[in-house]
Amino acid sequence: MVAGDRSDSGRVTTAAGDRPGRLAENILYFARALRAAGIPVGPGAVLDALAAVQAAQVGTREDFYWTLHAVFVKRHEHSVLFDQAFRIFFRRRGLLERLLAITLPQVAAPREDEKPALQRIQEALFANAGEREAEKPEVEIDARLTVSDREVLQKKDFAQMNAAEMAAAKDAIAKLVLPLDERRTRRLTVDRHGHVIDMRRTLRASMKGGGAFIDLKYLGPKTKAPPIVALLDISGSMSQYTRLFLHFLHALGEARGHVHTFLFGTRLTNVTRALRQRDVDEALAACSGAVADWSGGTRIASSLHAFNKFWGRRVLGEGAIVLLISDGLERDGDDTLAFEIDRLHRSCRRLIWLNPLLRFDRFEAKAKGIRTMLPHVDEFRAIHNLDSMAELVGALSQRSGRSADPKAWLKRVA
Repeated sequence: MVAGDRSDSGRVTTAAGDRPGRLAENILYFARALRAAGIPVGPGAVLDALAAVQAAQVGTREDFYWTLHAVFVKRHEHSVLFDQAFRIFFRRRGLLERLLAITLPQVAAPREDEKPALQRIQEALFANAGEREAEKPEVEIDARLTVSDREVLQKKDFAQMNAAEMAAAKDAIAKLVLPLDERRTRRLTVDRHGHVIDMRRTLRASMKGGGAFIDLKYLGPKTKAPPIVALLDISGSMSQYTRLFLHFLHALGEARGHVHTFLFGTRLTNVTRALRQRDVDEALAACSGAVADWSGGTRIASSLHAFNKFWGRRVLGEGAIVLLISDGLERDGDDTLAFEIDRLHRSCRRLIWLNPLLRFDRFEAKAKGIRTMLPHVDEFRAIHNLDSMAELVGALSQRSGRSADPKAWLKRVA
C-alpha cells in the first residue's frame, strides 16, 4: 500500500496520483464494528487512528495492522477481538492496498467454515450490510405457527449466541427473580408473634404512659439470607459460560449482598471486590484485568486446595452455599481432588455443581475427575442457557424443580 497524504478538502489522496480515496470512511466503519463487538472505541480514537496512519506513513499490511492496534486496543483481552475483526474485514487479497481508491467499504461474505468464536465479530461487521442494499419489497409472513424469539433465546446455548443474543441474554439475567432463601439464626429480632418478651422495649413503651399500661413487646428468631460462594472455572472451554454467570452473580450481589466470587484456571483468584462495582461492564472488565490465566488450563485440585487453605474459614460461615461451575475435566490426575472436594463439602451448607456438559443428552460421568467429585456434591445441575439458570434460581430458593441428585449419574455408568 502506498502511503497517503491529506488534501485541503479532507480526503486522502495517494502519492501516485490525485485520485481521492475513502480510507477515512473505511477506518470509521472498522471502528464502528469494533465498538459493536465489545471494544470501547470512541470518536476520539477514530481521529487518533487517522492521524496515526498519516503520521506513520504505513506501507504494508502489517504496519497498518499494528498502527490501528496501538490506537484501538487498550486492554489485553481485546487483542483477540481486534485480530479476528481485522482478518475478517480485510480478508480479500489486495483489499487493503485498494483502500485509497474504493468508494464504499467492502467486506468479504462470511464463510461457512468459520469457527464459533468468530460469530461475535461477524455479527458486528455485517450488522449494517443490509443498509447499503436496495430496498426490497416487503413480504408478509404469517407467524402464528412460529416460535417466539424469547422462547428460542431461553433454550439457546450460551456458546452459540451471537453479539445481539448475548446482549439480550444479559438483560434477561438482570431481570431474573433472584433467590430469597433464608435460614434461621441464633439471634433474636423484633417479632409481634415472637415467644420471648423483650424487657427493654417493654419498659420503654410503658414509660410513655407513666407505667399505668404495660404493652408487652416480643422477640422472635431472626432469619438471614445465607452467603453464596461461587467458584468459577475460566479454562478455554468454560470462559463463555463463566462470563454470563458473572453477570448473574453481579445481579445477585446487587440484590442481596454476601456474594463471594473466585475464578480458577491454573491458579485461584479472588474477584469479589472487583465484582462489587455498580456498573456491570466495569465490574467484568476489572475481573478480566485481575486474572492472568483466563482461557488457559484447568487445575481443580490445586485451586480447591488454595481455597480451603486460605479462604474457607473466612467465607464459608453462616451456612454458606457454594456454587462450583466447571466441566470437571481435571488436568492433574492425582488423588488430592477427592480430599479437597470432600473438605469443601463438609465446610459449607450446600455444594451445588453446575456443569455445562449436561446440555448433551448422552452425557455420562465417565471422566475420572467427574466421578471423583460427584459423591461429594449435593446437587448436579446444567448451566448452559437461560432455562437452566432459572432452574438454579428455583433451587437456591428451595422451590421444587427438576431432580439434581448426583448419585443418579453414578448409577448410569456403574
